[in-house]
Amino acid sequence: MLAVQKYTSCALLGVALVLSGCTTAKQSNPSRTAMEELLISTAAERAADHMKLPLPKGAAVYVDASNFEGTDSKYAVGAVRGSLLLQGYKLVADRKDADVTVEIRAGALSTDNNSFLVGIPTFTVPMPFAATGLTMPEIALYKSQKQTGVAKLVADAYDQRGAGRMTALQSTQYGFAHNDKHTVMVFVSWTDNDADPDSDDVTPQTIVHGIEDIGSGK
Repeated sequence: MLAVQKYTSCALLGVALVLSGCTTAKQSNPSRTAMEELLISTAAERAADHMKLPLPKGAAVYVDASNFEGTDSKYAVGAVRGSLLLQGYKLVADRKDADVTVEIRAGALSTDNNSFLVGIPTFTVPMPFAATGLTMPEIALYKSQKQTGVAKLVADAYDQRGAGRMTALQSTQYGFAHNDKHTVMVFVSWTDNDADPDSDDVTPQTIVHGIEDIGSGK
């Protein structure tokens, strides 16, 4: 009897130790997906990279973003400022210290979604005496889901010391990024993506510009 009690006590102790070692990780669910944010930020970067202003070399530039609005607008403004720095301009924090003011605005900073299906879409079969029906899964002989990030950026430049005279008008610049998923015969699928660095279609790389590279086109 004593042996049984001892065995039972050891078993309970072992169970207690196992249970005390279990932890639960809390998972958050942000309102936006990482892919959406990647598509918009990548599109903004590509539009900003094409924003070339014919300003005096080494000019002191004040970036006016007071009329810049849109999803992830702060990131897009930062991309424009980074592009100007790489072109060799000096950014200043006060308008009165600038040779040129560059006013930027966004015509689009968002995503488009498109889908096409050859097959049977998801549908619900009514069930007698049931509050909800039976949901039947989608059967895709061929399906494409296309998500595109779009950015439209415009910049106007005017001479800060010339009574607001315009020195350059930046033509509209567009940037795009895509994430396309294709499915054939229900089970075969692949993704074409140019925004996610983990995608097979994008080579991960880190680019560091030294001071000597700025304005040299590197």
